[in-house]
Amino acid sequence: MATIDELRLMTKIARLYYESDLSQMEIAQKLRLSQASVSRLFKRAKEEGIIRISIHVPTGVNANLELSLIQKYGLKDAIVIDCSGEDENQMMREIGMAAAFYVESTIKDNEVVGISSWSSSLLALLDAMHPITNKSGVQVVQVLGGVGNPSAEVHATRLTGRFAGLVNGTAIFLPTPGIVGSEAALRVLLDDHYVKEAMALFERVTMALVGIGSLKPSTLLNLSGNVFTEAEQEYLQSHGAVGDILLRFYDIEGRLVESSFNKRVISMNLMQLRQVERSIGVAGGERKYSAIRGALHGRWINVLITDRSTAEHLLV
Repeated sequence: MATIDELRLMTKIARLYYESDLSQMEIAQKLRLSQASVSRLFKRAKEEGIIRISIHVPTGVNANLELSLIQKYGLKDAIVIDCSGEDENQMMREIGMAAAFYVESTIKDNEVVGISSWSSSLLALLDAMHPITNKSGVQVVQVLGGVGNPSAEVHATRLTGRFAGLVNGTAIFLPTPGIVGSEAALRVLLDDHYVKEAMALFERVTMALVGIGSLKPSTLLNLSGNVFTEAEQEYLQSHGAVGDILLRFYDIEGRLVESSFNKRVISMNLMQLRQVERSIGVAGGERKYSAIRGALHGRWINVLITDRSTAEHLLV
C-alpha cells in the first residue's frame, strides 16, 4: 500500500502531465527524478485510482460496433459510418469518404496497392480522396481485367490511373476483360507480356481495395459487359452463391462456388487476396448483406468499411 508521501508525489506527477502538459522527461527534470521513476510512479498512479481515464465517444462514431465486428470476424480493422440507407448513392458517397480517409491515413512508402475494376464504391473512394504527396515508391496494380464496353471502360482505367496519380505512384494496368469467352481465349491473353507483368505483382500486393458484389450485377458491371450469362447466374444461385469479389463467387459461409466458367475470369484469385496484409472491402447496403457476410466468413477481406445498418445486421 502506498504511503501518503508516495500518493502526494504520484498526484503531483499526474497533474504536471495532464494539467501542465509536461512530458515524462520534463517532469523527471523538474522533480529531480529519473525518467524510469516517473514512468513507474505514473503507472502506480493509475493503479491507485489517482488517474482515471474516460473516453468520450462523439456522436456518429460507432466504436462499439467496430470492435464487435473485429472480434466476431477476426478483422484487423472495421470502420462503420452513420448514414441513411434510403439513398444508396448517398450512402456510397459517405462510405467512399470514410474509405478515402482510411487510405490517406494508412498508406505507406513502397506499398503495392491492388485495386479492383467496375466498383461504384471504389469510384466513390476516388472522388473523395485527397492527393498524397509525401509517399514514394507506390505501385498501383489493377487486379481485375479492366477492358469492356468503351462507355464503361473509362471507369476501370480511371480507378487505377487516377488512384496512382493521387498517391504519387505508378499504375500497372491489366489489359484484359474481366471475363473472356473461353478457356482458350484466357490462355492466349495470359501469355501477353503486359498481362504477365501485371499478374506477377499480385503476390506482392500489400494493400488490396475491393468492392463486394451481390449475385445480381451492379449497373456499372452490367454496363461493362463483364458479366456471366443469365444461365450462368442461375447456376451460381442454384449452387448457393451470394456474392463475389473480383468476379470470384462464394456462398454465405464464404466457400468458393466452383464452376467451369470460373476458368474464364482474369483477376487475382481469392486465395491470393487472403494473403494480402490489408485486404479492404468497401461495401454497404441491404442488397449486399449476404455478400458481405459471406466475404467475412470466408476471410477474403480483413478490413471492412461499411454503414451502421449493415454492421448491425452482420452482428445478429
